[in-house]
Amino acid sequence: MDIQNSGGILVRTAAPSDRTAISGIDTVAAAGDPARRAAVRRWCEEGLVLVAEDPSGPLGYAVLEYTFFEQGFVTMLMVASGARRRGVGSLLLGAAGAACTAPKLFTSTNVSNLPMQRLLQREEWRAVGLLHGLDDGDPELFFLCPPARTGTGTAAGATAGRA
Repeated sequence: MDIQNSGGILVRTAAPSDRTAISGIDTVAAAGDPARRAAVRRWCEEGLVLVAEDPSGPLGYAVLEYTFFEQGFVTMLMVASGARRRGVGSLLLGAAGAACTAPKLFTSTNVSNLPMQRLLQREEWRAVGLLHGLDDGDPELFFLCPPARTGTGTAAGATAGRA
């Protein structure tokens, strides 16, 4: 899957060889967290990562899995600090929706992560649940992608090229 927007940002499925560059833009992995580095390696090896890049290198990535009740789930969405506010997150969410082969696509974020919540609201994802207990004092909000924006919806590619 390759999607390019009008700003020259390409979204493609990451290869295992992309893991070092992707870890470099992931704030947790870049800080040396071995579990996150291992997760990025595994995600890349399993073909679960969509990476957004321009000629300067990776700008962000999303992980699309099917481990949430056999539905699509964006497990991770990370945009490099220098690439924020450029539409990279929107592009990655659109690409994840277009790539999703399950009837539904979900994601979640902490209540404290207001930038992610604003992105999901702009992209018309609907809040569908709240879970306490994952992170002490910071519940997890769950969101559902609009059906028309998934690979099984009628307008799957409609948002994939938007940035």
